[in-house]
Amino acid sequence: MTALLRLIGTGGVIAYRALFNWTTPAMFVGTLLVGPLFQLLFFAYLGRQLGVADDGFYITGNAVLVASLACVFGGTMAVSNERRFGTLGHVLLSPRSRTAVFLGRVLPYAANGLLIAVTTMTAASLLLGLRVPVDALPGLLLALAVAALACGFFGLTLGAIGLRFRDVWLVSNVSVALLLLLTGVNVPAAGLPAWMRVTGELLPITHAAEAARRLVAGEGFQAAAPQLAAELAIAVGYAVLAATLLKLFEAESRRRASLDTL
Repeated sequence: MTALLRLIGTGGVIAYRALFNWTTPAMFVGTLLVGPLFQLLFFAYLGRQLGVADDGFYITGNAVLVASLACVFGGTMAVSNERRFGTLGHVLLSPRSRTAVFLGRVLPYAANGLLIAVTTMTAASLLLGLRVPVDALPGLLLALAVAALACGFFGLTLGAIGLRFRDVWLVSNVSVALLLLLTGVNVPAAGLPAWMRVTGELLPITHAAEAARRLVAGEGFQAAAPQLAAELAIAVGYAVLAATLLKLFEAESRRRASLDTL
């Protein structure tokens, strides 16, 4: 068990550092901290003009949404870049569990997404004057963490699919756009067509955003618990799906030597 935890934790951190060894603090802050804040402010002021919802609706929803940028793309690159840089074969030859290796890579991205979400919500609350009940903070932090984890496993699933498609970035970009449109973070779910609401229920962020809004509204943890449980179930579901696809494509690659073909 200790070796497995070390493989998941240490392996994930090393892979994260290897992926982002080209970046600079200025690029990190500008892309992952400042950019999401301006996105939140845009939707908040647009909502004011249109009279759709109050600032709290947009601050809370977008604070959950911004975690998806780092988590979805990070989870996707955790798999697809191994193929892109020609190192996938080395991973597949490892005697260690490849499922544990790839699932462990989600954790640093989830932590990164949580940092972005907390930073964005704190800054937006100070700028727009949102008051969050003190007793809601632990539950709110939990909601953001579960959302980041769900997005990470969602991205890992896309990365696994990318082993069979040449243009994985098309898949991930479209998926992030769907999260923006279908999860109710900027458009109240009641205003969406029925098929969009059903689709949104199966995507990460939807339930976490609703839980966060209930906590910020002062309804208490008990009111948010069902939504948090649903978000956690979605995270587990995508983790299982990602692991299944990775195992399936690994088995196929050993028969056909297909994964190293770009």
